[in-house]
Amino acid sequence: MQTSIPTPKLLFFLRTIATSATGSYSTQSAASERGFLTLLHSCNTFSNLLQLQTQILKLGFHNNPLILTKFIAKSSDLNSIHYAHCFLFSPHSNTDFYDAFLFNTIIKAYAQSGDLKLKALWVFKLMLECQVLPNNFTYPFVLKACAGIGDLNLAAKEGLRLVVNCLMKCRKNDSVPWSAMIGGYVRLGRSNDAVDLFRQMQIQGVCPDEITMVAVLCACTDLGALELGRWVESLIEKRKLNKSVELNNALIDMFAKCGDVDKALKLFRTMNERSIVSWTSVIVGLAMHGRGLQAVSLFQEMIRDGVEPDGVVFIGLLSACSHSGFVGEGKEFFDLMKKEFAILPKIEHYGCMVDMLCRAGHVREAVEFVQKMPIEPNSIIWRTLVNACRTHSELKLGESLAKQLIQNEPTLEANYVLLSNIYAKMSHWEEKTKAREVMDKKGMRKIPGSTMIELNNKIYRFVAGDMSHNQFKEIFEMVDEMGREMKRAGYVPSTSEVMLDIDEEDKEDNLNRHSEKLAIAFALMNTPPGTPIRIVKNLRVCNDCHSATKFISKIYNREIIARDRSRFHHFKDGLCSCKDFW
Repeated sequence: MQTSIPTPKLLFFLRTIATSATGSYSTQSAASERGFLTLLHSCNTFSNLLQLQTQILKLGFHNNPLILTKFIAKSSDLNSIHYAHCFLFSPHSNTDFYDAFLFNTIIKAYAQSGDLKLKALWVFKLMLECQVLPNNFTYPFVLKACAGIGDLNLAAKEGLRLVVNCLMKCRKNDSVPWSAMIGGYVRLGRSNDAVDLFRQMQIQGVCPDEITMVAVLCACTDLGALELGRWVESLIEKRKLNKSVELNNALIDMFAKCGDVDKALKLFRTMNERSIVSWTSVIVGLAMHGRGLQAVSLFQEMIRDGVEPDGVVFIGLLSACSHSGFVGEGKEFFDLMKKEFAILPKIEHYGCMVDMLCRAGHVREAVEFVQKMPIEPNSIIWRTLVNACRTHSELKLGESLAKQLIQNEPTLEANYVLLSNIYAKMSHWEEKTKAREVMDKKGMRKIPGSTMIELNNKIYRFVAGDMSHNQFKEIFEMVDEMGREMKRAGYVPSTSEVMLDIDEEDKEDNLNRHSEKLAIAFALMNTPPGTPIRIVKNLRVCNDCHSATKFISKIYNREIIARDRSRFHHFKDGLCSCKDFW
């Protein structure tokens, strides 16, 4: 903190203001206010800020919202927002004069602070208690604070609840705060809540705009909710909303990532104006569905149309090569990116190349590629290598890499899971148990696999062995029936996928309770025969479930579209679109 030495300019202005003000807000001259605002603008030390605070009280500016708002902003600039907070909300403060802009300024300051974001929620709650109506600027600041709190703990959830309650009570017919809130939920990974809030928006009679629809479509994309996305598209047509490039791009992305890439491509073809995002969305969508040839063809069309590719397009293109086994083509595109378009590869591009080599079984070449990289490989690349070592039985190498990962990131549970899985593949059960015990001691938990399915405009989520559903008994009976029918058709359970030291019968039972099979059983029970089934898995689909789903598609004459964390699988007539290359 600097010492308090009034500058000549400060002393001059204070004397001038003192002679023109009576201490009452109603009689302050405009000149006094302008002079004080000038002082605030030029204030650059905390010591001068203290002097100005004294004059605020002395001259009666404590009831002037404009002066107080500027005082907060300057305090924030000088990293003294907490000091301004104590001054504004002292027991003797009269908050009757405080307006939305004043509250917004201090909420924004806290939302942008490093470790005081929780205070933003406290100020927002006080704003509501003071019956100051939030405006369109309030919600983004509060949502930013909620997102910054981190792990969606109770405080963050309370902040979101306050915003929702405020929207309901105020019955705001303006779509802007609703859009901000829906978008905030999506950014926080709470897409179910975003959809629920959109439904509340409809009930309240608030007309959504283009921005609202983009946010809702992002939620549909996250959830894999194709039917809901289709309904949103119909609502856009019904409301005759402006189908801007951004809105069309959101529709394309939603259809591509919810399983209908043909509709995404059709929409793309109807666009009068396209951005680089339009091309990228379709190329990435085709890559996810294993349609590498079409992705490459579309890229070539983009070049012919004179559209300059960027780094993101090449990520989609390299991903397409990776998912389709186009190793030679992928290497050519990687070189083309550097030589023809002067795009410096980023870590994501190197990651695509490593993934491509690993999927094709070229594990040793992938390791050499990583060793020659001009930039430091990140943990994602190392984990890709470890997974490939396990898949292609390079187990000693995988063990070594996994141990190195743990040394580099000792608090990340995924690294211990990788090492544990390597030991299980080696049947080193004692070492596997030790790895799990270390996780337990450190309070680490493996991310549970889950599968979502959309049915009658509702999202259902299943985890392995799930008994929370009200139809769980019928679902388990259906799973047992599926197992019997699959065995008659020649299905052999891939018990090597079960990372437990148990007998084969128990391993088979464990596989039958995987979340994918529960979701498929639920769909077979509750949808008309012959209709497609769409599921979304939060992790990579396991080998056994992939094999089993091929059998189920043929036995029950169903097309099953499964989206996992990296791609789509279209199962039909006992075959998969990935041609077992995944």
